[in-house]
Amino acid sequence: MSDGWSDKKRRSICNFLVNSPMGTIFLSSIDTSDISKTGQKVFEMLDEVVEKVGEENIVQVVTDNASNYKLAGEMLMEKRKRLFWTPCAAHCIDLMLEDFEKHIQLHRATIAKGKRIVSYIYSRTNLIHWMKEFTKGTELIRPAVTRFATSYLTLRRLHEQKGALLSLFSSNKWRSSRFSSSTKGKRIAAIVFDNRYFWAYVVVCLKAAIPLIKVLRLVDSDEKPAMGFLYEAMDRAKEQIQQNFNNVQKRYEPIWDIIDKRWESQLHHPLHAAAYFLNPHFHYSPNFQPDAEIKIGLYNCLARMVPDANERVTIDLQMDAFKSARGLFGIQNAILTRNKKSPADWWESYGDECPELKRFAIRILSLTCSSSGCERNWSAFEMVHSKRRN
Repeated sequence: MSDGWSDKKRRSICNFLVNSPMGTIFLSSIDTSDISKTGQKVFEMLDEVVEKVGEENIVQVVTDNASNYKLAGEMLMEKRKRLFWTPCAAHCIDLMLEDFEKHIQLHRATIAKGKRIVSYIYSRTNLIHWMKEFTKGTELIRPAVTRFATSYLTLRRLHEQKGALLSLFSSNKWRSSRFSSSTKGKRIAAIVFDNRYFWAYVVVCLKAAIPLIKVLRLVDSDEKPAMGFLYEAMDRAKEQIQQNFNNVQKRYEPIWDIIDKRWESQLHHPLHAAAYFLNPHFHYSPNFQPDAEIKIGLYNCLARMVPDANERVTIDLQMDAFKSARGLFGIQNAILTRNKKSPADWWESYGDECPELKRFAIRILSLTCSSSGCERNWSAFEMVHSKRRN
């Protein structure tokens, strides 16, 4: 279930989507123009939807991470003892990328220069036509699911088209045009020809951002539920960032600090830990070493989602068969398909000897991590249009 606000012509609309193993469907929409957006009001609306769908049918409610949503989510979990509130993973990762730009001067200045290049070209028809000649039709803008991912993906596209841009601004078309003699044109050309700082800093920005954008694509994917993969994906992203900066601590540590602050305070959740533990893709890996944090998340989910104590004990005992790959869990097909089937499908195929654990695992591993439909409201065209042009 996901929820989000959109503002258009002074109207506020609250959209409710329901996610299940069958996919995501639109449930309802409420005009909240005359309703205050306090945590209490958001809670009341969420609670009405939970009542409509049935608490027993819901594992999690996903919203963005604004303070009123967070308060509403806490209030909902206080009343509804069997479900979880989780922040949208796409929104949280986007906030990490925003923090890169906000708190790291190099990122802020480089993105600003990249936007100036794109905005200058796309606001002039002749330049758009010339640019496409040199890039062989490739656009400079890379739309993405969220606003700040778009900023970094556009930097990557600029980097990919660096040669084409250098050729454009060195061409006779540019030199003989009125653009080349204008003050703005000279400034943009200076940025494009700045190999010492601008292009070098673009690479630095991409080393930090691209591993996170890969995680963003994972949690936004409609191809498979991402809950079982987020925990591991975040660890791998951090490792990749460290490698990108040649393991030099003073270079990657500020990036890690920003990621850890968001992950630990907002995104890290018992459901993510439990899904990681129950995912056969990782559980049977030689490197799988669940620490106390993962096990605490697993048992917190068990306590909340399974109110009957006897059933919890049964599931706990069945967990031993899963961990040691006994019975159906250890047959050849189960072993061969650990990394080929989606985690929920794998449990559907091989969990029959542990029916209570099977149901528990499938409910968690079928979950989405994001309210992506809401995130897509952010526009890639911020890279092109200024407030004045809009």
